[in-house]
Amino acid sequence: MEIVDYLRVARRRLWVLVGVPVLATGAAAAIVLLAPQQFSGTAYVAAPALVGGAAGTQYTGTQAANQFVAAFGAAVTSPRVLADVAGDTGVSPERLRDGLAITQVGASSQLEVTYTAGDRATVGPVLTATTTRALAFLFSSQVGIATGEVEAANADVTAATRAIGEWEKANKVSQPDRIYQATLGELTSLRQQQLSMQAVGNGRGVDAATAAITAAQKKLDDLGPKLPDYQALIAQRDAATNALSQAREGLQAARAQAQAADPKQVTSIGEAHEVSRMTELVRTALPVGGAGLLLGVLLVGVLELLSRGRAAARPATPAATTAAPSVPAETVTAARP
Repeated sequence: MEIVDYLRVARRRLWVLVGVPVLATGAAAAIVLLAPQQFSGTAYVAAPALVGGAAGTQYTGTQAANQFVAAFGAAVTSPRVLADVAGDTGVSPERLRDGLAITQVGASSQLEVTYTAGDRATVGPVLTATTTRALAFLFSSQVGIATGEVEAANADVTAATRAIGEWEKANKVSQPDRIYQATLGELTSLRQQQLSMQAVGNGRGVDAATAAITAAQKKLDDLGPKLPDYQALIAQRDAATNALSQAREGLQAARAQAQAADPKQVTSIGEAHEVSRMTELVRTALPVGGAGLLLGVLLVGVLELLSRGRAAARPATPAATTAAPSVPAETVTAARP
């Protein structure tokens, strides 16, 4: 179909092109204008101490701000946070999910949490509960996790220390590694003394040194086979102690983040206000009108195709023809005088 043909068809079916968008826009406008008045409020979340390169910060790197925004948005709509906010405010989780919106301010880590509802009295409490619960979900939970890690590491240290004590009790020796090292040093000194006494011909001194060397060597022979098991226990205790130290550092960092995420310090709640019906009308009616216009164009095309199809299927009327009766030749001959 040429453009000229389509314009001719559109002019013939102008009522469709105009009527469908007008009806769609009118219906959308009626829905917006007749709907109950909506109220909206905004909470601002600005916590620069939570995002950046500081030691122990949960969100670091070039994408730290975007990561924080994504995490906060996911926390706001998580079932746990919605259930907690619903319990605090009495608003159903479904209504909360429909009315809440998260917006990042530029490329910064600052957030705007907007809530829209038909009841002005619920806007402020919902924003307060939502920001408080979301921040607690992100950061206070880290304190609980870090506390659990500290408790687990502390239990490992206690178990390792108890195992060392039980080993020493069973073998009737305390700190065999230190005794072994001390005896080894003593043995070296005795051998030097033995050599010195032999050099000066002190037989009694040599005999005494030899007896002491024998006793020291026996002690080393007794302790030597036991040291691997004891040293393994010591290594376990050292590893548990290092893990405990790291867990405590993590707990300290988590507590610092939780303190930096104090809702009283990083959030501010704006006043609830009426949602402009004109703004909502423009936001709703224009897309609906455009969709109605597109639908009208499609309807015109469909109607034209159907019309042409019916015209092509209609049978053609045959032309009426009258044939002159034929006269036998004999009759013509007989009629001549």
